[in-house]
Amino acid sequence: MKILLLGKNGQVGWELQRSLAPLGEVIALDRHTVDGLCGDLSNLVALRATIRQVRPDVIVNAAAYTAVDKAESETVLADLVNGQASEVMAQEAAALNAWLIHYSTDYVFGGQGTTPWKETDTVAPVNHYGASKLAGERAIADSGCKHLIFRTSWVYSARGNNFAKTMLRLARDRETLSVIADQVGAPTGADLIADVTALALQQVLMRPELAGLYHLAAGGEVSWHGYASHVVGFAQTHGEQLAVTSINPIETTAYPTPACRPLNSRLNTRRLRDNFSLHLPDWRGGVTRMLMEVLNK
Repeated sequence: MKILLLGKNGQVGWELQRSLAPLGEVIALDRHTVDGLCGDLSNLVALRATIRQVRPDVIVNAAAYTAVDKAESETVLADLVNGQASEVMAQEAAALNAWLIHYSTDYVFGGQGTTPWKETDTVAPVNHYGASKLAGERAIADSGCKHLIFRTSWVYSARGNNFAKTMLRLARDRETLSVIADQVGAPTGADLIADVTALALQQVLMRPELAGLYHLAAGGEVSWHGYASHVVGFAQTHGEQLAVTSINPIETTAYPTPACRPLNSRLNTRRLRDNFSLHLPDWRGGVTRMLMEVLNK
């Protein structure tokens, strides 16, 4: 089996290089052109030509425009990368009878209430990033190609920057931190997303009726304030010398940003767990492993 992986150096893409490797030949690309192959989602002509040259059995798209605040002003680029490129991949996958695996976001929802969002709930993005990701979802679904779309939330990994690392850096220098407490979701490790992707791909190849849209997030829920408190508490317990003495909860309105954020990022993952017989562990386990790696404990 030949797998074309796009976005190989992102958080999820990096982990996918590991999880997909046992399943077949993985051709992993980033935005740069190598040996005539281009994984730049802003270059639709080169992207289409690359897929036609590789002729993969599976396309895994872990690339995206993810600068949520910048997307409010860079609307054309966000739509190109998240929407139009997804349409190109879907069209080419359909022509090859290949599978397309794609990642989306809880930001396609309006963010109200406290009930975890189901795949069938009404979508209503509160920012342009969410709208561009929704356009990509719809393009894939409308293409008729065989696909898996995973909506996820609050993605992190030990590699690169993440919320936990930012909190630790600030906690070393400041006595007081103020962190948003009215946005709730589930921190979800890139390694978990990659492992679930590989497991689901193996099953869907044998049972194509499992194709479709799924919510993928770690178990449990927490606010950003609770997440920060967990990170700082863990670090202190494991001997980190931190200056912080208090972490104050604040509302989203106290920290204005160019793009609105949904307050409710909870995702109902029952469909994924039931259809693929998967267990999605509580968010604390993955965060703890990431912190052990970051702190070199």
